[in-house]
Amino acid sequence: MPEQGAPLERQFGDMRVPILVTMAGLPGSGKSTIAEIVAGRLGATVISVDPIEASILRAGIDSDQPTGLAAYLVAETMAEQVLLSGHSVVVDAVNAVEPARLQWRDLAERCDVKLRVVETVCSDDALHEERLSKRTGDAAAYSGVAVEQSTDEYDEWKGACGSLPRVTLDTAAPLGENVDTALRFLEG
Repeated sequence: MPEQGAPLERQFGDMRVPILVTMAGLPGSGKSTIAEIVAGRLGATVISVDPIEASILRAGIDSDQPTGLAAYLVAETMAEQVLLSGHSVVVDAVNAVEPARLQWRDLAERCDVKLRVVETVCSDDALHEERLSKRTGDAAAYSGVAVEQSTDEYDEWKGACGSLPRVTLDTAAPLGENVDTALRFLEG
């Protein structure tokens, strides 16, 4: 049995076996919190799409341009470099639509690593609203638009995406329980 909390890379002796973990879920559903904790436990690098997109917008690129697509492509490039260096990656992104989700499947295949999806939902609407209201800076400016847009566009997990190894966490449950569930899924 692997050592509890040991990075996945170390569980296989001296040989590094990186893994690609991609988060999915609406803004404010708890993705980033779980991504940070899980990455810390796995010894993985977190690559978050939201700050990349915020930086693109701060650089003066008009918001009517495909900044979301650009941010996902930058995140993919960064994730690929980390994976090819032999380290695990946790991608923190909404991943609302099939093309975004398949992007990570294709990256995992190119890098010959396992892909695991951790989806977050928040069944408590009041808690979800509270989380969104506490955001500051770029996250606050982006949140309202992103939630509305993501809710309208969030696809069911079917077709090619339906077969991706995935666990769904309800973040209305205690954080520790969700982290433990995610780690068991990733180590299984």
